[in-house]
Amino acid sequence: MSLSSLEELIRILSKLPGLGPRSARRAVLYLLKDKHRNFFPLLENLNQVASTIKTCGICGNIDITDPCNICSSTSRDNTILCVVEDVADLWALERSGSYRGLYHVLGGTLSALDARGPEEIRLPYLLDRCQKANPPLDEIILALNATVDGQTTAHYIASSLQKREIDIKISRPSIGLPLGGEYDYMDDGTIMSAFQARQKFNA
Repeated sequence: MSLSSLEELIRILSKLPGLGPRSARRAVLYLLKDKHRNFFPLLENLNQVASTIKTCGICGNIDITDPCNICSSTSRDNTILCVVEDVADLWALERSGSYRGLYHVLGGTLSALDARGPEEIRLPYLLDRCQKANPPLDEIILALNATVDGQTTAHYIASSLQKREIDIKISRPSIGLPLGGEYDYMDDGTIMSAFQARQKFNA
């Protein structure tokens, strides 16, 4: 491994969430300290994941199958749809065991600052999915992060459903979610309480 390739590896790792240049250097040095025990197994696993992971064409989750195991499950409640911002939020809800319906991963939120509109975050597909659902949906849960962009996106979805005259109960998780909070960083008990006490969403 040349010095330039080592620097490039550190640069790439430093872009990961929670890592900066210093943490990336430490991680690389740790991996190289025992290449056979640390570096090579990680490399093999990364290659395997890259070649086998698929994005679910229905909900946007990632899995080794398409549709994913949630969308293809016969034990889920297919009359409830939970809208989340990212796959990490879906995983957080699944980890909590508080929800047994279906999901829709937007892949982001509306953002005027980042010039991110409805087409970029799978919003049109969500609206079509709600309109054409079979069996019809009874409830849609807007479980978006408690940020300005998250709440803007939730209001957009609710008003769009009303404009299309799609008769679905619209709700959101209730207590325990602080302003600016993200599901991926919340404990399972908080998420479970928020879902059990969910309330009507007012657009």
